[in-house]
Amino acid sequence: MTDSIRTLGDLRHTRVPSRPVKQEIRDNLVCKLRAGATLFPGIIGYDDTVIPQLVNAILSRHNFILLGLRGQAKSRILRGLVDLLDERIPVVPGCEIHDNPLAPICAACRARVSREGDRLEIGWLPREARYVEKLATPDVTIADMVGDIDPIKAAQAGLNLADELTMHYGLLPRANRGIFAINELPDLAGKIQVGLFNILQEGDVQIKGYPIRLNLDVLLVFTANPEDYTARGKIITPLKDRIGSEIRTHYPATRANAIAITAQEAWTDRPGGAKVEIPAYVRDVIEEVAFQARTDRKIDKRSGVSQRLPITTLELVVSNAERRALASGETAVVPRVTDIYAALPSITGKFELEYEGELRGAEQVARDLIRSAVGTVFTGMFDGADTRTIVEWFDLGGSLPLTDLTSADDVIAQTRGVQGLRELAEQAGVAPGAMAPGRASAIDFVLEGLYAQKKISRSDDRGYTAGTESPPRRVQRREDPPADEEIRMPGAKKKYYN
Repeated sequence: MTDSIRTLGDLRHTRVPSRPVKQEIRDNLVCKLRAGATLFPGIIGYDDTVIPQLVNAILSRHNFILLGLRGQAKSRILRGLVDLLDERIPVVPGCEIHDNPLAPICAACRARVSREGDRLEIGWLPREARYVEKLATPDVTIADMVGDIDPIKAAQAGLNLADELTMHYGLLPRANRGIFAINELPDLAGKIQVGLFNILQEGDVQIKGYPIRLNLDVLLVFTANPEDYTARGKIITPLKDRIGSEIRTHYPATRANAIAITAQEAWTDRPGGAKVEIPAYVRDVIEEVAFQARTDRKIDKRSGVSQRLPITTLELVVSNAERRALASGETAVVPRVTDIYAALPSITGKFELEYEGELRGAEQVARDLIRSAVGTVFTGMFDGADTRTIVEWFDLGGSLPLTDLTSADDVIAQTRGVQGLRELAEQAGVAPGAMAPGRASAIDFVLEGLYAQKKISRSDDRGYTAGTESPPRRVQRREDPPADEEIRMPGAKKKYYN
């Protein structure tokens, strides 16, 4: 239909609906709700918490702010609002603020419509061009956001500086008839925030002492970290008062949701012909590392632990497994739990440490998190399983010099004599006839689980060995004095040499 509308006269005769952007988004949302369509594809774990609040804010035609720690899909939600816009809207061609041909607000477009009338050719603006996003930083100026007076334009046209035609538009006017998103709002200087709420509420702003009136049609949305109110800056009260809804985001509440997010975002399909098979327990351990980090007292909870941690960790885990497969000539890439230790570079940079954590060091904290995560997943999978025969094999002097680069065939060959290990590995979901990389990964998981439970030991040079816990000390009876006790006169204190 829109292809046949080329002039302002055509637009007036076809009566294409012209709505404010908030009403447009609301109407399209209502249509999606009635049709049962997915509102925000790719957003997982918010169906019962964030999404209902977001829907209510849009139905109320509110400007809103998303409050949450890093890595909680705030920016992705805002970019998903584009799908609620009309596919295309009519605009005055060449206008910087996408003026509506039926009701232009800038002086240049009003003059052009008055001059050309129904013969005015119109353009069509796609929905993707109606979303403007700005990361707030302290060096942002009012000219960047709203605009500035252009003296060169005034001189060339012979205009007074107070004339609206001399204005160079900033980001906010250029988002007219669309969505304007500001990330990390508290980092924006207070005077810039004043300019934002003034132009939205009253429709006017002073630029270099000249009043400019702009009746913009914009949905204004923000993101912020709750801790930023006291850490780096704050949102001024008048602007907070004009934000209709404040919506809190959160990290995945369940490991299943976290696994689904990571599987969606991580790059694990590697080119080159090698098939990547990621065992479920490897995914569980990686997500459990993030869950453990968010509750660990050595890690700053105010900073948060982003969902990017398991995403980048899984990518490095697959890369380490790919490197091993290439070196060993294996056709399948199957990650192991020990590959997670090779992914430490993706973990240590994803959290901020408290004082206790600083004393221990980021790498050691990360190693502790991995070991704890392995123990949690292993206990949940093998709760009540009999591991005595495996532990006894190590207690009798057995050792396995395995590393994360040991080939699958070598892992299977070296562990063939460990009674009960193969049977327990099969309980991890690996079929007896599975390929060698899959069986080796399951064996590695069992060994790492026993190490996490402190039933066996592991070192970089000796591999897996017997546990290092000391046997209980023999309690001596008081009537049997130690042989090295010093004999003293009656009444003197006894002294022992150990």
